[in-house]
Formats: sequence, structure tokens, C-alpha cells
Amino acid sequence: MGAYCNENLSFSSPANLSPSHDLRLSKHVHDNVHGNIYLDPISLKFIDTEEFQRLRELKQLGITHLVYPGAVHSRFEHSLGVYWLAGEAIQKLKTYQGLELGIDPFDVQTVKIAGLLHDVGHGPFSHLFESEFLPRVLNGFKWAHEQMSAKLIDHIVDEHHIDVGSEMIKRVKEMVLASSEFALPKSVKEKQFLYDIVANGRNGIDVDKFDYIVRDSRACGLGCSFDFHRLMETMRVVGDEICYRAKDYLSIHKLFATRADLYRTVYTHSKVKAIELMVVDALLKANSYLEISSAIQDPSEYWKLDDTILKTIETAPDKELQESKDLILRIRRRNLYQFCNEYSVPKDKLEHFKNVTAKDIACSQKNGGVMLKEEDIAVSNARIDLTRGRQNPLESINFFKDYESEEKFAIPDDRVSHLLPTSYQDMIVRVYAKKPELVAAVSEAFENFQLKMYGLKAQVHATPKKKTRVSEVTFR
Repeated sequence: MGAYCNENLSFSSPANLSPSHDLRLSKHVHDNVHGNIYLDPISLKFIDTEEFQRLRELKQLGITHLVYPGAVHSRFEHSLGVYWLAGEAIQKLKTYQGLELGIDPFDVQTVKIAGLLHDVGHGPFSHLFESEFLPRVLNGFKWAHEQMSAKLIDHIVDEHHIDVGSEMIKRVKEMVLASSEFALPKSVKEKQFLYDIVANGRNGIDVDKFDYIVRDSRACGLGCSFDFHRLMETMRVVGDEICYRAKDYLSIHKLFATRADLYRTVYTHSKVKAIELMVVDALLKANSYLEISSAIQDPSEYWKLDDTILKTIETAPDKELQESKDLILRIRRRNLYQFCNEYSVPKDKLEHFKNVTAKDIACSQKNGGVMLKEEDIAVSNARIDLTRGRQNPLESINFFKDYESEEKFAIPDDRVSHLLPTSYQDMIVRVYAKKPELVAAVSEAFENFQLKMYGLKAQVHATPKKKTRVSEVTFR
């Protein structure tokens, strides 16, 4: 692998693992979250490929660094972090319950590779590519990065002639897809707890979250009181499922609450969403010429797609890309879509909520004044939950009393604390004017929409005067 180094990671290159697995002789990475991460020879074969190295060019939080300047960490280091934690988790289970559970070297290696490759198929700009861009161009066709991860795993093995058994690769793909809507049937009925480690489709507690919650919080300069080490040290398999001590209930709640807080303050920050909406528009305008979306059909083309697509568009001489280039230039010069206002969907309306569209807002304007068109408005519908939609995720988690007990059980909220939330999902609707001079008109139409939908203004306050004053001056 040679000597690698970047702002967050430095690689050393001693000999491969010795037969006795002496960590001192293995290649290792110094990570700014987990310290030394030791890399086994099979995982190195995947890491030293152009497909995996592509993850260096995918910022973990997409364009969030344009609001939180420290958020420049990549999917590459996150994937190494998940690889390390997956290995730590399976080793702890093996240490405490290895004989009982029959954990063997095959299981350990499989879980580690699944952790390493779980995001290898991720698209550019965090989740924007698959959640905001592709739905606009695929006409209902569903696509998820976990699917592409599975395809790329096969592609890497074939392209680079990696000597890994077909059964191991099959299990790795099952683990990568385990928490997605495209989850595969498990090829074996025993050792189902192995699928709880990397991408937990049962209850959402997995090492992927352990890594990104701590990593993202640190990169954005936020505090993080959630401690995953405690959960990893005390977890235990009961009835073929990873369970947790009953006394750790509130620690687990803190995991989900911290994740929700990151969504509210970082991932769906109003300025972050403004820039994301502009990036989506730029990609949509460039797609017919560059055929960006066609890359999802072929892993051998997909791996070439990363965050640098914006620079490709920005520096291209082609006149067909001028509209996209203009939008990217606006982002560079901080001439962003203007946030007008937001509201939280009333709790009793959440169940039947349908995403608000720019057309909904344009159709809510009153006669007279500026005539708004659909293309003047951008809308963000940001769903924030504890991973299980409107359901309490802790209802899906099983606990145990102590290490002598073989019984697992769920814990109802009201048995723990009356201070815990009674609602587990927020839907925040935000509206933006694509031009500063339209803020007042868009804000008024947005208020009219709320009155029409709910019989009241659900927003907390009116749009600040200093934002609407720009449009008043412009149209005098």
C-alpha cells in the first residue's frame, strides 16, 4: 500500500500480519477518532483498489463543509473506522461467548470486510445523490447505495482477482444490505446476530452509527456525550440477537437522540439545505449532457463518479453546461437560494403528510404583486426521526438483566422515565426563494399555504424584515 498520509490519517507500512497475528507487524493507520487501526491482509487487497480509493473523493457530509468548515472528512476514513469497530465488536463477542456461539475466523473476517465495504457504493454529496437527484431523473425507479455497494464488491473481486471465497462474499453482501429495503434473504439460519453488527436492520444499533456520530460531531466542532465503548463492552448475544443490559437503556436512547440532534443542527441546517438544493439543480441541468445518472447502471463506470463532478462542470468549456456553471458560481460567491421560513408539521398531521412542492407554494400566492412561477421556489422537506419513523426505536431492542440471565425482554418507555419524548419524528418544511428579490412574495405565499392546509400559520414567526426589504427595494 505504500506510505499514505492526509490531514486526518497517516499510514505506515511494516510487514503483513505474521502467522501469530502480531499487531506490531501489521500495516496500520492512525485515525483521529480511533487511534491505530490495524489492517489485515485480505482487507488491504480491497483498500488498494481504485474503487475503494474513490472514497477519498467523497466527503462524508457532502457540501456541509461550506457551512461547517471542519466537515471535510471522507467516506474513506469513515469506512476504515467502521471496519475497525466491526472487528472490535466481533472480537469482544468471541472473547466472552466465542465457544457458546461458535464464532470462527471466517465469521470475524466476513464482518470486518462488510464494515470496510458497506459504503463503497455511496454516491457523491452524502445522501443528496440518491435521495434528491436520482428520484428526479429515474421516474419512480428505486435505487440505493447499498445495492451499488453489493455490485461493486463483486466488481472489485473480479477485476482485481481477490482470492476470497464466494460464500464469504455472499455473506458480506447480505450484511451490507441488511438494513436497507433491498435486504437479501439470509443464506444461513444460524448466527443471525452477525448481521446486527455493521448494518442492523433489526433495531438500528450498529457500528456504522457508532463511527459517524462521533466522527461527524468532532469534525463539526460539536460535543458528543454518547459513549459507544460502554455498549460494545457490555453487549451480549441472547437468543441469536445482540442485546444490551437493562441499565444501559438511557445510553442507547442517547445514541438515537444524538443522531437526531446531528440531523437537526448539521445535516439539515437551513444553509446546508440551500446549497444542496442548488447542487441538485446544477446536476439536473447538466444530466442530459453529461449523462450523470447513467453511471448507476454499471459499476465499472460508477466508481469514476465522485464529488469532483462539480469541478468538472465548473471548468468545462461546453455551452450546454452554462446554466449549471452559473449555479455553481453562485455557490462559490455565496449568492445562495434565500431561506424564507419554515414550519414543523403539526403532530396530528404527520401520518398523512405529503411532501410540499414548489407548485404548492406558487399556487398559494394572492393576485396582484409579483407573479411567482414554480421555478422561482425551492422546497426542502426534512424528516428527522430516531431511525424508526414515527415509532420508538427502543421498542425493537431487547435487553437482559445480568450476565447470569438467559432471558431477553423489551422495556416500555414509561418504565424508565416520564421525561422521554412521546413523539419520535419531526417533519420540517422549509421554503427558499431562488432570487433575493422574491423573498417577500415567496414568504407571503408560504404563509397562505399554511393557512390553507392547517387553518393557521404553523411557522414560529414571520420572515424577518431585513430579508423581505431586499425585494421591496428591488420592486419600488
